[in-house]
Amino acid sequence: MFFRPKTYSARYPQWMVGRPLLYMSSALASLGDAMFGYGQGSIAAAQVQPSFIHRMFGKEVTMAQIQAGQTGVDPFIQAITVACLNITALLASFIAAYLCDLLGRRMSVRIGGVMYFIAALIQVFAPNLGTLIAGRCIQGLGVGILSMTVPILQCEIAPAHARGLFVSIEYICLNIGYAVSAWVGYGFFFAMPSEISWRGPYIVQAAIALVLIFWTFFLPETPRWLAQNGFQKEALITLADLHGAGNVSDPKILATYAEIVAAVEFEAHMGQASWRQLFTQYTRRCVVGITCQMFAQLNGINAILYFLPSNLTRAGFTISRSLLYSGACALVYCSGTIPAMFLIDKFGRRAFLLFGSLALAASLSIVGGLQYYADSLPLGSARVSAADAIFFGVCLYLFFFGATWGPGPWLLGAEIFPLRARAKGMSLSTGTNWLFNFIIAFITPPLFNAINAGYYFVLVGFCIISVIVVWFIYPETAHHTLEDLGEVFGDKVMDDEGHAREQAERSANAIQRERSGLPVITDSEVTLQPSTFTIPAAKDEASTVMKERSSVVTIASDA
Repeated sequence: MFFRPKTYSARYPQWMVGRPLLYMSSALASLGDAMFGYGQGSIAAAQVQPSFIHRMFGKEVTMAQIQAGQTGVDPFIQAITVACLNITALLASFIAAYLCDLLGRRMSVRIGGVMYFIAALIQVFAPNLGTLIAGRCIQGLGVGILSMTVPILQCEIAPAHARGLFVSIEYICLNIGYAVSAWVGYGFFFAMPSEISWRGPYIVQAAIALVLIFWTFFLPETPRWLAQNGFQKEALITLADLHGAGNVSDPKILATYAEIVAAVEFEAHMGQASWRQLFTQYTRRCVVGITCQMFAQLNGINAILYFLPSNLTRAGFTISRSLLYSGACALVYCSGTIPAMFLIDKFGRRAFLLFGSLALAASLSIVGGLQYYADSLPLGSARVSAADAIFFGVCLYLFFFGATWGPGPWLLGAEIFPLRARAKGMSLSTGTNWLFNFIIAFITPPLFNAINAGYYFVLVGFCIISVIVVWFIYPETAHHTLEDLGEVFGDKVMDDEGHAREQAERSANAIQRERSGLPVITDSEVTLQPSTFTIPAAKDEASTVMKERSSVVTIASDA
């Protein structure tokens, strides 16, 4: 197609080759998720500030009125302000399926970063609610693109035994983003009554977006996307730079490359998966991808995060104490991801999700029961002890969510689909996340207003249902390469690897000779630059490349 890249250049410095490149690529790409986490905290902190409420909702309120929940703001208007981001993120997650396949993973990350930067500037200078909502809608486009692309990038550059670690790095960056926003919001709170108290956090958001945009000019493309789009030589070199310290002859690198080539060749015969094929050919994968993100939201995380300062204020804390404790909760949320980083690959995805559902149900029951008790007490010092206990329950919930249902769905959505369907599959999974994210963000204010603490027990019910779904439907995907997961789900992903392994060895031979300055004689002056072919037509290009590689091997044997 017209926009598909015709050349590929690696811009990262050679001193980064190996583990530094791998971990820097993972961490800095995860800034995309950090910005989403930061956005969650920014809007949460702004909702308890009188200057924000006056500017956006036209209500003159005091700190005491906010603490008592008597702001006069229509809960549905408040819900729209928070949830509008999720609608555009839902739309963008499906658009990103095409961007990700057409332009590549790193370009999609760059586009998402640019959208985020523009949105941050709009919100910094927003004069009214309409402008703020417009900024959040544009931010949603960036969030949708990044939340779909970054997990795919993480899974495609990660070693098979460490995909859980790499997606957990991504998720802990999201949590760090939320934690930073909570503490930034707490710091700017003391600038009241100036509007910089809520505008200031958006300036920090713009700065984070600029760092991400800058890094995308050095971020390597994933080997799997390169191989799929005709950059076979570059795919092997990038794979070696990420996992083999630049050694293209490393047997492990050649074996991995052979698997990738075999999967690409097999899927080339089938072509890119259509949306219909996604549901008919990969039915179980779709069910897992959809339900994991659905329950990640229905288990209550954004009912807690989007309104955390408000919930803590409702429990009985002052506004400044609520913002301070929100920052503390955010640190607990971050620490919860640490067990997942080191154990989710060892013990598997199923065990983490099953344990997580039960732990979340218990935590929400504690918070709901204590909130019922706190609501029976008068406002003021009488509620402090109950509020402290609610704070402890929320910390338990955030720790367990950060360890289980936080990173788990993003990992599953990115790893379970084959290469020909990965972008669309992840788009479907991410779109589900944003759909239910919107639902939760929209219904939470009116439901808290209507049934108060009873809402926590609605969320407990969803946690119990998620246990049943995971137990009966989810297979274990740990300890398999991405190309091997067809065996787990019972659908074939690739042909025999023998031919691909032979190609990998020949390609390594050619690259080594080129790096050594030895002549590469071919039957025709053919380079490994990609053409504008589509995947079903890749056989002609592969034939040309094989001629070049075969002649190199012949010369090497004669020598």
